[in-house]
Amino acid sequence: MADSESGESFWLSPDPRAIIPLPDFRVTKTFAQRLRSGRFLVTFDQAFDSVVEACSNRPRTWISPEIKAVYGTLHRLGRAHSAEAWREGKLAGGVYGVSVGRAFMAESMFHDARDAGMAALAAVVGRLRTAGCELFDVQFTTPHLIRCGAVEIPRAEYLKRLQKAVAGADAF
Repeated sequence: MADSESGESFWLSPDPRAIIPLPDFRVTKTFAQRLRSGRFLVTFDQAFDSVVEACSNRPRTWISPEIKAVYGTLHRLGRAHSAEAWREGKLAGGVYGVSVGRAFMAESMFHDARDAGMAALAAVVGRLRTAGCELFDVQFTTPHLIRCGAVEIPRAEYLKRLQKAVAGADAF
């Protein structure tokens, strides 16, 4: 992460750590209906740099130019991925993160249209479930992520799960 004022990068390993157990991911019935309506077209890895840029477009952000460059390199190496939600041909929301083995660490998400970020998140969850992902790391809980099924686990437990998950074949 980078300090939003100085731009200085630092490593952050929260304790506790937030994850979403994939079987426990949930959305409201209303959102599920809107998602099925076809309101958004969701793609993967079609606009990675644009998703990262949109995620950083806030008054205070941890996504510095240096961080953007690092994630861009990870994307070109096949380690960082994005899901993009499109509405009427425009990028309306998205999420990006890093995949290693059967672990996916979501880094940030954004929305410019209601439900667009959630549509991208739900698509990531679907892809991870299908691929047999073992660990979906969201780092911190927020009220929104808690409603989706996020829970906090101690760092020691997280590191055990991470070690097991990264030993598996790539899941994204």
